Amino acid sequence: MKYPKIPLAQTVIQLCKAKNIKHIVISPGSRNAPLTIGFSNDPFFKCYSIVDERCAAFFALGIAQQIEAPVAVVCTSGSALLNYYPAVAEAFYSEIPLIVLSADRPKHLQNIGDGQTINQKNVFENHILHSANLKLDLKDELNIPVTEDIPIFKNIEDKLERLLGLQKDIQKFNEQELNDAINKSIFKKGPVHINVPFDEPLYEMVDALKVKPKNIPIELEEPKMDSYILDQCLNHWRKAKRKMVLVGEYAPNKIEQNWLNLLAKDDSVIVLTETTSNIDHGAFITSIDKLIAPLQKEDFIKLQPEILITFGGMVVSKKIKAFLREYQPKEHWHISETRAYDTYFCMTQHIIETPNYFFSEFLPKAIQVKSSYRNYWTGIKMERNKKHNSYLEDISFSDFKVFDTLFKTLPNDTILQVGNSSAIRYAQLFDIHKSIEVYCNRGTSGIDGSTSTAIGCAVAHKRQTNFITGDLSFFYDSNALWNNYIPDSFRIIVINNGGGGIFRILPGHKNTENFDTFFETKHKLSAQHLAEMYNFKYKKVSSHNDLGIALNSFYKESKGPKILEINTAEQANDEVLLAYFKYLK
Repeated sequence: MKYPKIPLAQTVIQLCKAKNIKHIVISPGSRNAPLTIGFSNDPFFKCYSIVDERCAAFFALGIAQQIEAPVAVVCTSGSALLNYYPAVAEAFYSEIPLIVLSADRPKHLQNIGDGQTINQKNVFENHILHSANLKLDLKDELNIPVTEDIPIFKNIEDKLERLLGLQKDIQKFNEQELNDAINKSIFKKGPVHINVPFDEPLYEMVDALKVKPKNIPIELEEPKMDSYILDQCLNHWRKAKRKMVLVGEYAPNKIEQNWLNLLAKDDSVIVLTETTSNIDHGAFITSIDKLIAPLQKEDFIKLQPEILITFGGMVVSKKIKAFLREYQPKEHWHISETRAYDTYFCMTQHIIETPNYFFSEFLPKAIQVKSSYRNYWTGIKMERNKKHNSYLEDISFSDFKVFDTLFKTLPNDTILQVGNSSAIRYAQLFDIHKSIEVYCNRGTSGIDGSTSTAIGCAVAHKRQTNFITGDLSFFYDSNALWNNYIPDSFRIIVINNGGGGIFRILPGHKNTENFDTFFETKHKLSAQHLAEMYNFKYKKVSSHNDLGIALNSFYKESKGPKILEINTAEQANDEVLLAYFKYLK
């Protein structure tokens, strides 16, 4: 097997292998050649070549999201690294392990006007768990020809460092930094940046490894609930008659059904979930906005919890955030192994455990309290569902109608990726079959990498992945389709309403040239040409009847992925949605 000659490259590759990082997403470049040579020549690694670094990083994030383990991205020096930033920020806030490996020029070639060179050290410092800035290996030769583009003092410095045995210290430093960074990504669940300087020549290979880096394992402690905190929580719980559990974005199958059943049986508890919560129980309230939107002040007072328990990632519903910030609970406990955000400005306890472990320690000891809280709001939920179904019977073809049709026809036991902006907000208004896993980039809620993430997810999973997105999100990330790894089972549904429809349901002046140009950003683009360029099977529909016919075959197996473009009338969509919330009242 061939290896890069540079010891530092060998060290990086061997430690990635020792820590079982199998998926490596590489963007072409020269400075990162030692890493590319090492990863691509070792059959242990599954390597992907993605030209666009922004797409590459989100693609890697999609894989990491599914396998729940780190994925590495590798790029050359210069601005290539900056294109990773959107995905790094998303990984940081969504707590997804991502290893950024950036090649860099040696220090003596930085800030001298050399090409493809920026200040790469700590470039992600506000959105990273760890920045490892590795040290350059010393030259193998003690005598460096003066003709090389290296200052004379560098030649002397190399000789002295070799004589003093500093290469050993450099190797030890690099190994420690690599271990610290990768372990932190695994244990704390998030992105780390490893900046790797290489001097030329970059393409030399050898048949045997020169270094054997030490793999420092992660030391994990057995979970143990703090007895004082547990007693405090139990004491508050016994006294409260109104308790709310709110679940944000959450990976599937992380909580035992037994604990969900116990929560559902407690008359003093209501559980609110979102589409991305991936938690199912018939007694839970699955559409928060549907419940809250019609409420008046006296209703909010009835809904106000005494205790709020939250877990999971970011919450989509702006209405629940506004409600809990104004009608704050006395106690707010957030359960998370890593970090806790005081989203509702009233957090009293950060319980540093997994939700499943906390409930296993807490619920068997908790006393169920007699209360009308759950039954009252269950009744409201049933009324809302009746009105919801009644409203759908009479509305015209629109985004709202399209989402209803899509959620009724999605195949069971598939994965659903949802684009940001209006797509994920519409998704919150509809029920979805419990066998379907739902994901969305809600860490930073950006539209920039939704398609790339969905493709990474599809590559990581054997099950069919369906991606529902709006037109702006789709076109914004269209380079995601420049990808040779897209499985035949991947499906994209583009809801094209001719612009950023979400801005029509927000406050502001509509139907002006300024609004159309700078907010809604009207366009006449179609996905058809992109489908042809990237060999997707393509179908366009613009009526409810045609949509039903197209969906009959859209999800079926095929040779090649598919795009279904659904055209709706942009000016009708906001009217239908706003009228829906009025109808619920």
